[in-house]
Amino acid sequence: QVQLVESGGGLVQPGGSLRLSCAASGSIFSITAMGWYRQAPGKQRELVAAITSGSRTNYADSVKGRFIISRDNAKNTVYLQMNSLKPEDTAVYYCNVAFKATAWDSVMDYWGKGTLVTVSS
Repeated sequence: QVQLVESGGGLVQPGGSLRLSCAASGSIFSITAMGWYRQAPGKQRELVAAITSGSRTNYADSVKGRFIISRDNAKNTVYLQMNSLKPEDTAVYYCNVAFKATAWDSVMDYWGKGTLVTVSS
């Protein structure tokens, strides 16, 4: 069993900032990567940002220069610092972890339940 605890969503005005956190726990041997995805009403889920165990990062073009993803490997926690937020950033943000339950398992994906971010004046 794996648990992902997400926090940090809420309502913010355009131009404001929010910080999302996602802590993974449970039957985890190793984590390959952690990331954040988002899904706006009527749209498909899309990658926002991801970070590997070696701290290599990947960002959606729409958030480059505004969002920063970071990770605390000791705590199995990933953070998403969101700055200069725009109304189009409004979405449910989902945490994703790619992990192995044991040294012999294949890499598996696990999703959080999501946290709502609303950018509105």
